[in-house]
Formats: sequence, C-alpha cells, structure tokens
Amino acid sequence: MNQKQFEKIKTDHGFIAALDQSGGSTPKALKAYGVDEDQYSTEEEMFDLVHEMRTRIIKSRVFNSDRVIGAILFEQTMDRTIDGVYTADYLAEKGIVPFLKIDKGLADETNGVQLMKPIPDLDSLLDRAVARNIFGTKMRSTINAANAEGIKAVVEQQFEVAKQVIAKGLVPIVEPEVNITIEDKHEAEVILKEEIAKQLETLRDGEFVMLKLSLPTEDNLYKDFVNHPHVVRVVALSGGYSRQEANEILARNEGVIASFSRALSSDLRADQSDEDFTLKLNEAIESIYTASL
Repeated sequence: MNQKQFEKIKTDHGFIAALDQSGGSTPKALKAYGVDEDQYSTEEEMFDLVHEMRTRIIKSRVFNSDRVIGAILFEQTMDRTIDGVYTADYLAEKGIVPFLKIDKGLADETNGVQLMKPIPDLDSLLDRAVARNIFGTKMRSTINAANAEGIKAVVEQQFEVAKQVIAKGLVPIVEPEVNITIEDKHEAEVILKEEIAKQLETLRDGEFVMLKLSLPTEDNLYKDFVNHPHVVRVVALSGGYSRQEANEILARNEGVIASFSRALSSDLRADQSDEDFTLKLNEAIESIYTASL
C-alpha cells in the first residue's frame, strides 16, 4: 500500500470522481455526453469514444488534486494510456489516487437485493491492478427493499471480496447502494448500518476499507463510521439525485465526501469548446468539492 496515497485519501479535503462506467452503462454515459449510438458501430469504437471523454476530463487543468483526491476507473481505462502513460500513473502524476471498479455487474434480484455476479478472474485482475499502480478497488451491489436477509447477504458478500482485495495490499471501496426511490429506504439504511458494523468487527488490525453509501434519509446516519478505526473514508454516491440535490444532502452529512459520477459529468458535452467544457467541469468540481468539505 502506498502510504502517501493512503494519507491523502484519509485526510485531504476533496472528493473522489467516479469515472468507471462499464460496458452496460457506457452507451448511457456517451448519450448524456452528446454521442448517440449511431456514431459508433462496434464495442471497440464505443470504448474508444468513452476513453476520449474520460481523457478530456482527466487532462483538464481544473481536474486537479487540490479538489479531486481520487478517481475510480473501469478495467479498460486502467489498461489504456493518456499521452503514452497508463491512466493510473497519469492520475498519480497529478496527485490523484487511482481506484479500479472490479465487479462484473449485478445478479438477478433475490430477497429485495441484487448481489454481485461472480468475479471468476478476481485474483489475476487484482494482480494486474497492483502492477498498474492502482491504490484501491470498488465493487457495487444494490438494495431495493428493507429485507434483512437480503441486506445481510449483500454486506457479507461485499466484505468477503473486500478481504481478498486487502490480501493483495489494496484498499477496497465497499458499495452496497440503497436505491433512493424505494419507499422503505430509511428502514433499509438502518439494517445496512447494523450489518456493516458487524462486518467491520471481523477486520483485523491493519485491515482497512472505504464505504461508498447512498446519501441517507436521516442526516449523519453513518457518522459512526467516519472515525471508525477500520474505515479510511466514508464517501457518498449521487444515486440519481441531481447534482444540486446531492450536494445539499451531502453537505448535511459531517465527515462524508462525494464520489459522484453522473452528477460530475452531467453538464459536459462532446461538442463543447475547450473553454466551455473547462468552465462546466470547473463549476461541477467546485460545487461537489464545497459540499464535501
């Protein structure tokens, strides 16, 4: 583990940019960026276009380590370069800590939740991540109901994978996302908090995780985790809220910082001039940074 990067993620002001749209979510991300599906015909062309978008964001002078302390990458992005430098190394040169999304998507819903699909090549993927100078990982499950059995299964699976990640010297971001549209969201979050607390007790000295959680219905619900000895940082996902709404809720949750995806890039378009692109990106970064303070 890179101790300097660990300290940056643990203590610095700023937020983590989620640039990890994968195969399933890339068409939607490109469409929001103003690139329609008729503008590419193969998966390779699609990934080339999304890498151009991410490169434009990462290379921007306003995307800097003063406000962006980390960035989550998709596997293909990790394997690609920016100006001839592997993406994680390019970020590290800017002082931004690189993470890797490692899950393979969601299984069908059972007991009101969607577990992660199996990750058959996890060991070799983690070895590649270490070789590419990745600091940590991220994996996502979803919770669609306040079902105690389902939520327990989600958290147990997340921590089981997290321990494999920790064994490789990486820091895992555990992401059991609660769907913000469900009627029993608060009840689901209370169960989730209890299950996370139980799993944190299973970690040994020197084992650390990060928690990426939906913005809670009850302000400061997760405050107990902010200073927990096994938690490096608690970060929040925007989860479908507009950037303004997400920022407002985030600002009320002490010690929690953003890890936004859509809310970061929602005003960016492929056909914007460099000046306009920089202006819109800067506005987004500044508002999310301020809400994360």
